[in-house]
Order: sequence, then structure tokens, then C-alpha cells
Amino acid sequence: MATLRGVTAASASIAWASGSGSTVLHTTDGGATWQRQTVSADRLDFRDIDAVSVTTAYALSIGAGALSRIFKTSDSGATWTQQYQAGDPKIFLDAMSFWDERHGIVLGDSIEGHFFVLTTADGGASWSRVPPDAMPSALDNEGGFAASGTNIAVWGSSDAWIGTGASSVARVLHTPDGGKTWSVAETPLASGASSGIFSVAFRDALHGVVVGGDYRKEAEAIDNLAITRDGGRTWILPKGQSPAAPGQYLSGFRSVVKYVPGTSMLIAVGPQGSDWSEDDGLSWIPIGGPGFHTFAFAPDGTVGWGAGNRGAIGRLDR
Repeated sequence: MATLRGVTAASASIAWASGSGSTVLHTTDGGATWQRQTVSADRLDFRDIDAVSVTTAYALSIGAGALSRIFKTSDSGATWTQQYQAGDPKIFLDAMSFWDERHGIVLGDSIEGHFFVLTTADGGASWSRVPPDAMPSALDNEGGFAASGTNIAVWGSSDAWIGTGASSVARVLHTPDGGKTWSVAETPLASGASSGIFSVAFRDALHGVVVGGDYRKEAEAIDNLAITRDGGRTWILPKGQSPAAPGQYLSGFRSVVKYVPGTSMLIAVGPQGSDWSEDDGLSWIPIGGPGFHTFAFAPDGTVGWGAGNRGAIGRLDR
């Protein structure tokens, strides 16, 4: 069975999920049935999938060099077109996000001390690398985790935030202008070879959350959540976030965090379980049920989808 790490919802009834073994699944009836779609004849690992309308979606595959690709459908998945394929074996794509149907951004692992970020302004017909000298330098081994397709968050028409890890410090990169200029801020999340920021979420231009931890220690709940109230310039651990304060911290490693659209409520999900917050991430309540690698809400916030190991897909109704 496929391991699913990408999920997106275009409406309460239309969603896609993606993962290993070239798997892309599509539902148009609220999850009652799922159809497998053929994106490529090659065997690829689709770690991210993003719907930008009820008929249009992008799928991103990971891997060194030519395995890193971006595909697009404009007809609900009846046909898919390859838009990008890495030509340099050093390129390894991680995740993507879109402001609208034409404007998007993609993160790849850093290369020789430089972050690798692509943008498009024409619906993916062309993808351009952000000049390395327009971005802060990457720390040793710093990059993104291709774990849930959610370590990029976008807001409005041009703000984007990228969470990093796998280095000495977990940081957040921010662009206010669609990738032209960038700043970087350190966060208090624990970081190391297998830890750091795995997911970023913003509900407006100021209020945001990052989650993560150590994927090799899924039950550990130490410094795995930080919040910002100034657009990502500064990040803090919520007061009382420690195992000694039940209900005030995430109960384990979390690979994805999402705001309920239009609210200050959040869900954080990981392979071992989920947590819920109703106060912008200051306090958390564990949710019973299985864990997942990734999660997405429908635009109206009434339905959410989790996707994970062995082809598992779960539906959350609010």
C-alpha cells in the first residue's frame, strides 16, 4: 500500500491525495469513493498535491535530479501535464504552495549553502529559480522536510513563509513580495539532523504557527511548537509548553499544522495522533483516533482530510 503524504481539498466534496508508487487519488463525493489517476508512466513519489480550483491541481514528486517534477491538471485529473523536471542531480524538491491559480512557490533542499526556491507567475508554464543572492545563506545541511507538503505557507497575494530544519537552528524564511526579497528568523524549536520545522500555517499576515519535532522520536513532546504574532519576525514557545503542563503542548511529533479557514482554531497532526487548539496555538487538547502524515481543510472549513501510512485516508467533520 502507498504511503500518502500529500492531501488537498478543493471543496467539501472534492479532494486529492498523493504518495508513493505514483499514487494520486481523487474524490468528488466527499470521500465515499476514491479513483486512482495516472499522472506519469514513471514510478514517482508524490509528496505534495495542491488544488487551486475544483478542476485544477498541481502534483510534486521528490527525489534527486530528474525524479523531482511538477505536474498540472486542468480537467479534474483526466489528463496531467509535466511542467517541470529537475536537470541538476543536486536538486531535490520538497513542497509547494500557491497564492492563486497562476502564482506559486516551490521549496527544494539547499545546494552548496544556497536555498533552492522556484516561483511561477503563469500557472506553472514556466518556473524560475529565485536568485540565491536574493535569499539569506543556508546553514550547514539546512533544508526542508518532504514530509507533508506543508512547510510553505502563503497569505494574500505575495506573502510566503518557509520552515527549515536538519541543521543547528530551525528557522523561518519570509518573503512579502512573491519571492523577490527575503528575511530570516530563528525559532526556539529543537533542531538537528532529524528535527526542526515540518509545517507552517498562517491565518493572516501576522498570526502564525510552526510545528515539528524529531521524526525519529515521534512520542517526544519537547519544543515542537512555536507561535508568532508579528508576521514571523519573532517566534516564541507558548507559555507552559512542557510535559509538566498537560493540555498546554503538542502531545508528540507533528508533521502538519492547519488553521480552520477564517478562524483562530488549529489542528496539528502526526503519525501517532492529533491535537486541537481554539486559541491560536496557546493551548492544545489531544484528539482521539489514528495519526496521519498530512492534513488539509476544505476552503469552507467544514471538512478536513488526513492521509498517511498504508493508503489511509481519514475525514474530519466539524
